Amino acid sequence: MQVSEQDIRAQLQKIWGYPDFRPPQGEIVRSLLHQHDTLIVLPTGAGKSICFQLPALLQQGVTIVVSPLVALMENQVQELRVQNLAAATLHSELPNTQQRQTIELLKAQKLRLLYLSPETLLSDRVWSILIQPQIQINGLILDEAHCLVQWGETFRPAYRRLGAVRPAILAQKPVGTKIPIAAFTATADPAAQKVIAEILQLDRPVKFLINPHRPNLHLSLQTVWTPRGRHQKLKEFIDRFPQEAGLVYVRTRRDAEDLAALLTQTGFKTAAYHAGLGAQQRRKIEQQWLTDEVQFVVCTCAFGMGINKPDVRWIAHYQTPLLLSEYVQEVGRAGRDGKSAAAMMLVCEPTGWLYPDDKQRQAFFLSQLAQLDLQAQQLAKKIPIAGNLAELKQQFPHAEISLAIWQSQGQLTWQTPFTFQRNPGKLKSRDPDAYQQVSEYAKTKSCRWQYLLGAFGFTDQGMNWRCGHCDRCK
Repeated sequence: MQVSEQDIRAQLQKIWGYPDFRPPQGEIVRSLLHQHDTLIVLPTGAGKSICFQLPALLQQGVTIVVSPLVALMENQVQELRVQNLAAATLHSELPNTQQRQTIELLKAQKLRLLYLSPETLLSDRVWSILIQPQIQINGLILDEAHCLVQWGETFRPAYRRLGAVRPAILAQKPVGTKIPIAAFTATADPAAQKVIAEILQLDRPVKFLINPHRPNLHLSLQTVWTPRGRHQKLKEFIDRFPQEAGLVYVRTRRDAEDLAALLTQTGFKTAAYHAGLGAQQRRKIEQQWLTDEVQFVVCTCAFGMGINKPDVRWIAHYQTPLLLSEYVQEVGRAGRDGKSAAAMMLVCEPTGWLYPDDKQRQAFFLSQLAQLDLQAQQLAKKIPIAGNLAELKQQFPHAEISLAIWQSQGQLTWQTPFTFQRNPGKLKSRDPDAYQQVSEYAKTKSCRWQYLLGAFGFTDQGMNWRCGHCDRCK
């Protein structure tokens, strides 16, 4: 679409109040307006949402934004609707009347941005509208695209069907219709970038790859030898930031509840947050944190994605995260205002003999993955070579995860988002390296940031580069 530079900057100023873009926002906006498939890796807090919201608002028709979490969708839509911009979201937590109103706006082509989860996008109700020939779709945006890689083979297999969305929609649209796809994330190493591009079937994507280094973010790690020592180290770290906002990340719902209760007893203003809470309770805790009614939240990875709080001064990982990409996402929520911030991870003593908690959690997670692989192998003997997902799930409710695992190994192709064709073969063992990176990061003797940049494919700085402010550099 031809839009003048003057119009682009005028809308940027009018809607967001910025006189100019931060690099490379302007180039990304132009790539989307020129209808190029685009892959964008930008650090947390670098202003990714503007890059797809602005092109959507400059065009006729609707841009579909596929987003993983209700909180993330709600926050972005609320900010847009405050300015009376034509944005909406659809999810199961909305009242029925609001869902119907959004559906009618979509049918009447009065929306510019529609936020959906992968599951809602592929629901009968929404899909039947999107494929109608008269509905103009300007683009598909995959926000937080790393979720496709991290969750697609476990509890969110709908992500793995997204690659069949564009061809299926185009088959119902007028000849010559174009629907570009853009994938946005803060963390995708070269292997993850390849998976995203292949699953989404990106066509010669323009790539914007900016390393996640944040010079104001000070990384450190502390070894703990007992559960009591772990709690004490956390308390000492939080005490360094009296009344300043932070986040404590844990691995499970029970960990969040237990630790929040313990810290509340010792006088901290905090709350537990995880996916098992009701929608109203999650919104309440988010608001309490945003308005500083609670100093920090003890949370699982379900918290923080897309929530805009610039003055977070610290992040604590009470337990080691599973993946390095999760870690970079989570520490990136500190210091988004550019001021000094700290991120500290607690890890069990390296032998695992005296305090085996971290190793036990890792072993449990890997055993769950192995169980999913075994289930996929067993179902292979029962599932047809070609079929319809809805019919298959009536007989095998968890079959979609098995299909996602086969797809990741090149043994299945989605003909449409709802029908598949198999190319059977024996499942290969998973590469364990991705799940060892956090352990290697903990043990590294080099600069923390140097290790992270190398792990994510950014080696421009060279072997002698040091950040100068992590615990290793100091």
